[in-house]
Amino acid sequence: MTTTRSRAVGGVGGPPPPRPRTGRNLLVGALLIVLSLASALASYVVFTGWLPSDRALYREYRAAGKCAARQTVPKAEDCLREMTFTVENTSLDVKKLTATLRGPEPFPRTLVHFGDSGPVLSDLHRGDRVTGTVWRGLVVAIAEGTTRQNSSDAPRDEPQPIAAVGTFAGLLAAWALVFGTMHLVRPHEPSPFTWRPYGRRLVVAAGAACAAVGLITVWTGLPWPLVPTLCGAAVAVTAGAMRSQRVSRSRGK
Repeated sequence: MTTTRSRAVGGVGGPPPPRPRTGRNLLVGALLIVLSLASALASYVVFTGWLPSDRALYREYRAAGKCAARQTVPKAEDCLREMTFTVENTSLDVKKLTATLRGPEPFPRTLVHFGDSGPVLSDLHRGDRVTGTVWRGLVVAIAEGTTRQNSSDAPRDEPQPIAAVGTFAGLLAAWALVFGTMHLVRPHEPSPFTWRPYGRRLVVAAGAACAAVGLITVWTGLPWPLVPTLCGAAVAVTAGAMRSQRVSRSRGK
């Protein structure tokens, strides 16, 4: 009787069994479309807001001249002012590279952050006197003798990593749009546009490519417009290799 009932419900003469993953795939598709829109917005903000403002800040910093001598020094000035500071203490922890400086008003006690320990920070001791360069209320560099080191607040001409972030967001938006659309159009069987294995590989490839390209271009001084091209090419090559691998497997079967 069990066999007869099974045939009546899902056998040859009955309707096909329901696909339990259809609703889940539709939900995943909708979420991916939302992710695509958010990533596209993030990419837009990076390229139209963060990148231009960062480059403009660096140009303003480079164009700033020396401040004129005055009796009362304001907290923030658009010029570069050199002031003498006394080192109160330093931290050479990898996660916290800082120097606490005591100086004249309006900088009686200032905590300055650094990106690395050299060449000045590592040699500083309590009581040492250093020359600090102040711009817009921030200590952008310190010098001891003829040795100078920029702080983390010093504007830098390094748009490549920022472009890499915007490019990854754009690639993620394109990925989420394609995979999300396929989940909505083909909810019964969105393969191969699924997270495993191809979706995950593409996201990892995009992240790794953009990180590598961003670092290499800033180290070599290549112009930042090359970043989107190189990242996109790396992801395209990865996608092509995965497609060829899938076709080869299909033929092998």
